[in-house]
Amino acid sequence: MNSFSIGVDLGGTNLRIAAFTRAQERLESIAIPTRLEAGKYAVVQDMCDAIHEIAKKLRGSLELVGVGVGSPGPLQLPSGKLYHLPNFPGWDGFELKVEIEKVLGMPVIIENDANAAALAEFLHGSGKQRGVDSLCMLTLGTGVGNGIILNRRVWHGMLGMAGEAGHGPLEYDGAPCGCGGRGCLEQYASATAVSRMAKETAEAGQSEAIAHILATRGTVSARRVAQLADAGDEGARQVYRTVGKFLGLSLSQLVNTLNLPLYVVGGGLASSWHLFAPTMFAVLLRDSYVYRLTAPRDELDINPLCTHIVPALLGSESGLLGAAMLPFAEREMAVALPS
Repeated sequence: MNSFSIGVDLGGTNLRIAAFTRAQERLESIAIPTRLEAGKYAVVQDMCDAIHEIAKKLRGSLELVGVGVGSPGPLQLPSGKLYHLPNFPGWDGFELKVEIEKVLGMPVIIENDANAAALAEFLHGSGKQRGVDSLCMLTLGTGVGNGIILNRRVWHGMLGMAGEAGHGPLEYDGAPCGCGGRGCLEQYASATAVSRMAKETAEAGQSEAIAHILATRGTVSARRVAQLADAGDEGARQVYRTVGKFLGLSLSQLVNTLNLPLYVVGGGLASSWHLFAPTMFAVLLRDSYVYRLTAPRDELDINPLCTHIVPALLGSESGLLGAAMLPFAEREMAVALPS
C-alpha cells in the first residue's frame, strides 16, 4: 500500500497542515490562522482537528506513516517540552508533544521548525542539488530559526536546543529581544524586525513613503518595505542593507565555527535576497577569515571545497515539508532523532 505522512508547521501567524508522500507529492493541505490569543490548548485542538480531517480523507487507500510537527524553539527533545518561546507568550514549559498526543490519540514526532526546514532542504532542496552531507540553514520569518545537518544527521545538541543562532547577540546594547537578550540576529533579520526598522526609519524622517503607509495603516509589512526598496526608496533600501549586515555578522561566526560546505537562507524574507545579499557578502568577506579562504569565485562555482551561501530552493514550503518527512526519516534514514 502506498503511504503518506502528515506534517504540521506551527507558526506564530499561521498553522499549516499537509499530507505528503515520500516523494514529496502534496496530497491534501489546510492553512488556518494560529489563534495565539485563544491560548495554547485551542491551538493544539485546531491542529489535531485538521490532522484528523486530512487523515480521514486519505485513509483506506493510503497508509499513514506518522505525524511530524515543526515547532518554534527552544524545545527539549525528545520530550517536546517548550522553553520560553519569544513569539508565543504563555507557552513556556508547555508539554507540546504530550498534549498533541492526548488530543490526537496517536504518537507524533516533534522537531524544531528550523531543523525540519533544514532536513527538507537537505533531502529535497539545495543539499540534494549540491550533493553535500552537511549544511546550516537560517530561516527568516516572524523570527529567525536555525537548523544544522551534520554528516546527514540533524544536530540536536545535548537537549535538542542546538541551532539558536537567531538569538545570538550581535549588538551589545541593541534592540531588546523576546528571548530576554539584546541585539539578537532576530531583531535585525526577521520580518518583524524589518517592520520595526522601517518604522524607525520613517520616524527619523528618512522615508516619506514609509511614513505615509504608517500614517494610513498603522503598520508596514516586510513585503511592502521590499516593494518600496525595489522602487528606489532609499530608506527602505537601508533597512534591507541592515538585514544584510547582521546576517553577514551571524554567518561569519557560523562559517568560522562550523566550516560546512553549504549555508542556506530560507523563510519568507529570503524572497528579498537581492536586497540584502550584496551587503551580507561584503560583511562575510570582511569579517570571516574562513570565508575569505574558501569563498567561491562566483555564484556558478560549485567547487565542493568552497563555502557556498545560497537562498533556499524550497521557499516557504521547507518547514512544512520537513515536518512531513520526519516519520519517513525516522523509519528510513539515520537522522539522529533522540531515542
